[in-house]
Amino acid sequence: MTRFLADIERQPGALRGILSAAAGKNHDKYTQAAELLRRHSCIYVVGMGASWHAGMAVASYFHSRRRVAMLFDAAELLNHGDFAENCCVLLLSRSGRSKELVDLAHALRERRIPVVSVTNDASSPMAAASDCAIDLEALFDTNVSVTMYSGIALAGCLLAAEVCGQPLEPIRTMLDPALAAVELRIARWAEQLDASDWLQVDAPYYFLGRGPGMASSTEARLLWEEAAKSPATALTTAGFRHGPQEIVREGLRVALWLDKNHQELQDLMLADDLRTLGAKVLLIGQKNPEAVGHLLLELPPVDSEWQFAVEIVPIQIAAERLARRAGRNCDVFRICSYIVTDEGGLAPNGRAAKGAAS
Repeated sequence: MTRFLADIERQPGALRGILSAAAGKNHDKYTQAAELLRRHSCIYVVGMGASWHAGMAVASYFHSRRRVAMLFDAAELLNHGDFAENCCVLLLSRSGRSKELVDLAHALRERRIPVVSVTNDASSPMAAASDCAIDLEALFDTNVSVTMYSGIALAGCLLAAEVCGQPLEPIRTMLDPALAAVELRIARWAEQLDASDWLQVDAPYYFLGRGPGMASSTEARLLWEEAAKSPATALTTAGFRHGPQEIVREGLRVALWLDKNHQELQDLMLADDLRTLGAKVLLIGQKNPEAVGHLLLELPPVDSEWQFAVEIVPIQIAAERLARRAGRNCDVFRICSYIVTDEGGLAPNGRAAKGAAS
């Protein structure tokens, strides 16, 4: 077993722990953070890498509750913008040590802009510079973000729910059984992927989602790059239909996340057309008889707006399976640092550039 797969298998239990703590022993911390955010008319949701993808789910939750929340890449916000009046910032980072997040946290502190952070290291520089920090209290993943992506997304959305006046206990009651069911489905999803021809080494891959499903599609693209060492593209499902569909041809692989409450019929029509044009389509969603004929990785019943917490797991498994087929080590980064603590080249002290020149 790869360490990546081991991280995937323990993920549902870790998420159940985060969920239980948010509604129970850590609820006062969520309440405190929510009160700080609630006092401001504009919320910036900020992250880098997988945490930025998690922020897509968080921003989508705020938007669904008519709260102004703007998603930003930390480096872009730090170097190419300024802050609105009466704003606050929600920083998302597994380590709390990425250079862009740390620099931004210090800049915000100097300007006396309120900061809440969600991290897995309450002693990190980012957390220390925050007015309030929520700690996932989970085991770190080996390398590729697994629980560190989904845990940040879950805790961020639980905080958003608290800000918007949604009690957390009913969310826990609904979501906990779905996470428990995911744990039992991991082996079945792996069997389905192994038996299908959807996974093919070096084929072109597109990942499409809507709303909070955009968090899943963009994180899937990163999983392809980090774990399978293979390029991929992520788009909104609607955006794909405005030009990018010209690339559709025989052999294209498409993964499409279905949301039973938002345009599921339209997405199934798109999937059928893609198959007619020669693409192989993977659907990830809840039970739907109209999905006959596609490879469907069926999710357990879960409220649509919280589906993001479970729907990433099948594609994590797919990335691990593709890495195996390609003979690529998904447990080791070839170039990437586990935590990016400087800016510039691809390796500390310019080693990559020096090696290329020699």
